[in-house]
Amino acid sequence: MSRQKKSRFAATKLMDNIVEFGKDNFLTMPGQWNSQMFENENPIVLELACGKGEYTEGLASEFPDRNFIGMDIKGARLYVGAKSALDQGLKNVAFVRGRIESLRGFFGWQEISEIWITFPDPRPKAGDEKRRLTHPRFLRLYQHILKPGGIIHLKTDNRPLFDYSVEMMQEVGGTILAQTTSLYQSEWKNDHHGIQTYFENKFTQKGFSINYLRFQLPVLEKEDGPADPVFYPEMNGRLHKLEA
Repeated sequence: MSRQKKSRFAATKLMDNIVEFGKDNFLTMPGQWNSQMFENENPIVLELACGKGEYTEGLASEFPDRNFIGMDIKGARLYVGAKSALDQGLKNVAFVRGRIESLRGFFGWQEISEIWITFPDPRPKAGDEKRRLTHPRFLRLYQHILKPGGIIHLKTDNRPLFDYSVEMMQEVGGTILAQTTSLYQSEWKNDHHGIQTYFENKFTQKGFSINYLRFQLPVLEKEDGPADPVFYPEMNGRLHKLEA
């Protein structure tokens, strides 16, 4: 591991706007984000696989009356976003380091108002289908944490992933609210306030079309049962299971 990464990992331990393994609140946040982190009752918006948090911060600046959480497995990336949020004085921004498979270990039943999935890894190999963030197993996790009427946004430059996501969403009974294969030539362009992730900016500069999907999932009547154990990464990259 590089010296810079080690330095960033050490720094995240001291940042109050990051929830990660080793901190007292690592397994106590489900259902408590408003009270423990933000100290208000504003709606919570979650960005999955947020990278350095450009989209999370952009939305937080645009909507100060909402709370925003970026989630990623890469601690060095989260450091960049968390430091930037602190430097900007954004008190409605937080980050959590964890695997999306362990989503229910970090967020409570119907705690989240919106989810953004911004330029996820398309996982094009057939054997990787279950790792796509719009696979039904992930959609089921989103149903647990979304409030009734909660919204999911997907942005991707990858058309096969986009088509797959539309199919999976419809398969589980979801409802399309907006759909386009050319976001910046569509009626929904202004809904994004000019906010772009690093990858989105890179792709648009190369002339790639951006696919956008906004949808809702059926509301679950009750929880499936207790959440699965949380898997957390150590600095050496190995995964460990931790019972809540």
